[in-house]
Formats: sequence, structure tokens, C-alpha cells
Amino acid sequence: MTSNEFKRDDLLFSLCGLNCSLCPMFIRGGCTGCREGSSCYLICEFAPCSIEHGNIDYCFECDEYPCEKYDGVDLYDSLISHKNQLKDMEKAKTIGIENYRAEQRVKKGILNRLLNEYDAGHSDVFFCLAVNLMEVNDLNKIVNEADELTKNMNLDEKSSFMKDALNNWAVKRNISLKLRH
Repeated sequence: MTSNEFKRDDLLFSLCGLNCSLCPMFIRGGCTGCREGSSCYLICEFAPCSIEHGNIDYCFECDEYPCEKYDGVDLYDSLISHKNQLKDMEKAKTIGIENYRAEQRVKKGILNRLLNEYDAGHSDVFFCLAVNLMEVNDLNKIVNEADELTKNMNLDEKSSFMKDALNNWAVKRNISLKLRH
């Protein structure tokens, strides 16, 4: 039996595959995650579909996944990158949602470190994007190396160093750290 309300327990990984916990709007408190009443819900074409299909938590649980709603979904970004949306959804489906959530908690911890220790007040969107698109092992390596190399730097210098380090690593991995609108 379907409900006419959009209900979700996981507010950190969206129905359609976006990592809400790594979104600047979520971090700033401007969005409450993938749920009824959130800023994303108001424009979401996936939420009504979830209700129609028994209030599924993730699109990959639907027999019709991936449907036409995913056509071109990774071509443009909102305040969060959509580049890995399908890849992340497939990863969650393959390794299981609990394992995927565990990995995202690690990424959220890395993001918190970047914001607390390397953000001079204007890098949150960049750090969110980098953590969303890069692999945990790469991120840990970059942050651990930066901790050593930036010990005697002020916050502005540390922030600049970290942005350069993330950009350089991303180039090696053929990852663009720019939002596309």
C-alpha cells in the first residue's frame, strides 16, 4: 500500500543518489536533506515517483531503475555535484546501503576536518565538491600529508595549500573540481 506522503529515514543520501551530507546547503543548514518540505523536495521529480512506487528509499530499489528520469541527470549540477550520482547509486546498490553509509560517514568526517582546519571562510563549496567526487583513500592521503606540511602556516596559507593539493590530485585522477550549471 502506498502513502501519499514522502517519507525517508536516510537524510544523508538522497532517493536519487545525491550525497546530501556533502552538500553546502545541507552543511549550512539551508536544507534538511532528502525529505518532504526540504528545498530540494520542492523541485524534485523523484519524490512523487517514490510515493507511486511504495515510498521506496532509493531509486535502485525500483524495478524500473534506471528510468528516463536519469537521462542526462549527470550533465549539470545544482549546489551539489551530480557527476557521480549514478555511480554512487550503483555503488550503494552493489555494496549495500549500510556499507555505503559507513563510507559516507568517513567522507563527512574528512569534510568536517577540511572545514574546521583548512577553510579560511570561503572554501566550503570547493571542499564539499572535492570530498564528494574523490575517493576516501586519496582524501585521507592528501589531508594527512597536508597536516604535516602546513603545521607552521596561517589559516589562509593552509587553505590555499589544501585547495592546490586537492586540485593537483584531482587532475591526476581526471576529476574536475568545478560545478557545472
